[in-house]
Amino acid sequence: MRPKSLRQRLIIFLLLPVAALLTGLGILGFVQTRESLLEGWRENALFSLERAAHTIDMRLSRPVEAITLMSSMGAAQGISLPQWEKELNRIPGVVRVTFKETDNNQPGGDRHRPGPGRGMGRFREAMGMSPHRASITKVTSPTYDTQAEEKTVTIAFTLTDPDNQKLGNLEIVLSFKYLLQELQALSWWRTETVLLLDKSGKILTQTRPDKNQEGLNQIANHAFMQKTLSELAKKEYGTLLGPGHPAEIVSGWHRLKKAPWSLVLFAPGDKVLSPIFSFLRQYVLVGFLCIGLVLVLILKVTGKVAAQVQTLTQAAKDIAQGNYAEIPSPETRDEFQTLAHEFNAMVKGLEERDMIRDTFGRYMDPAIAKELMADPRAGSLGGEKRAVAIMMTDIRGFTPLCEELSPEKTIAVINRYLSVVIDVIQKHKGIIVDFLGDAVLVFFDNPEKDLGRSTGRALYCSLELRDKTNQFNHSALEQGLPELQTGIGLHAGEVVVGNIGSKTRAKYGIVGGPVNVTHRIQSQAQGGEIVASSNFLKALGFEVSLIRSFEAKLKGVEAAMTLHAIDKAPKENRQAV
Repeated sequence: MRPKSLRQRLIIFLLLPVAALLTGLGILGFVQTRESLLEGWRENALFSLERAAHTIDMRLSRPVEAITLMSSMGAAQGISLPQWEKELNRIPGVVRVTFKETDNNQPGGDRHRPGPGRGMGRFREAMGMSPHRASITKVTSPTYDTQAEEKTVTIAFTLTDPDNQKLGNLEIVLSFKYLLQELQALSWWRTETVLLLDKSGKILTQTRPDKNQEGLNQIANHAFMQKTLSELAKKEYGTLLGPGHPAEIVSGWHRLKKAPWSLVLFAPGDKVLSPIFSFLRQYVLVGFLCIGLVLVLILKVTGKVAAQVQTLTQAAKDIAQGNYAEIPSPETRDEFQTLAHEFNAMVKGLEERDMIRDTFGRYMDPAIAKELMADPRAGSLGGEKRAVAIMMTDIRGFTPLCEELSPEKTIAVINRYLSVVIDVIQKHKGIIVDFLGDAVLVFFDNPEKDLGRSTGRALYCSLELRDKTNQFNHSALEQGLPELQTGIGLHAGEVVVGNIGSKTRAKYGIVGGPVNVTHRIQSQAQGGEIVASSNFLKALGFEVSLIRSFEAKLKGVEAAMTLHAIDKAPKENRQAV
């Protein structure tokens, strides 16, 4: 069912969109904030794991660097076996150092304790008890010793003589507690579940001492753990979201470089996203309060709004029928009062526009029309005698031109040209009396009844019109169209100015002998020429450059008149008119 009242429409088209907008913004904000929090957790987790992995790698690399350094120094200076043991035991975290000799007399066999025999002699000899020296050719991957009472990690090295014969193994046992010593002071290391896994996925240690072995086994057998291990095998580091929306659990990992181990971090999803859940609860509460407030406001103001809208609707219907009735102004000082004032101003403007259109026609400058409307007699029939400047322009040879062009092109050309003429005339505040085919009759007047200013406007209008015609012809040639040659006549004299016609149809114009004389003067102008009467130049009040002066016997005029073809006028006088 379609809503029939303003109240129903406001509820449907305002309240529901507000509710939908709030819901959409809430969902969008939740998703974006959730992603931001998760991204922040990812970056922080990866940075923390990378730092922890780097710390362990640094501590694992110290014995390796020491062995490499001592091997090169032993070859040059002759470091004895006791010296090796003494120096290696001084490395932080080293629990013990063990040399395991290889018995070359037994095929493929190693002896783990020094003893008599050729192999033992060669081992001692290589380890600094003779000029010959051993060299390290292989560093094995660290192994985790789970049998020792104190958990340790063993790093084994293979020793060879200069002939590349295996002499034995050098094993350095590090304290596992030492490897994790710096990390145990970190807050996230103590509060989060962090596992150290070997490459098979076996848990070597964990950061939560309160977790029993059964709990660790449950984590190890969890499907999300298996998925994490699968991703860990593919990438050196990364993060993973668990099941659920939002995720119930999240994980991150980072491999060590010095040992085949990986650090894996697990965190509950609600802990990571707890800020967004708190925000969401508050947002829902505020959203309901906003919707309730909007509903109350709708119910409160609907009656007043409906009354105002009804008044405006009825007034608009009256205006559409031509009845310009004003609406009463509301007593309240709000937007409705402003709307009523603007509506009434619009009604007055429409009445004035129709008056201008009906009285002065379509082609008068609105500013000039308003000046004329200021006269209380402007809207009534009749007029008054006063001196004005008159201009008439006509296209030379337009009839033969029409025969050359199609009707469509003829209308297009003349309309384009007349649009240029109208713009120039309005610019110089001319009043178009009529269009006589391709000719235009214009007069220039002003409220001050200053004939000098009126003739000045007419002069500079005709000069600009001649320039615009030349520009028009240049454009026409580029488009393959014919040029237009225009003759312009200028005259000044006393005419009757006012509304001409009847009460049903009238126009603002001029009548009198000078109008006919102007038409005759225009007929004496050649194409592109501006011809003015002596009366016009006398009323002008300043000198102009002339091309020629001549006498002409005009039809309807008893004596011959002296006419003048104008070349140009001073630019400094243009602003004065």
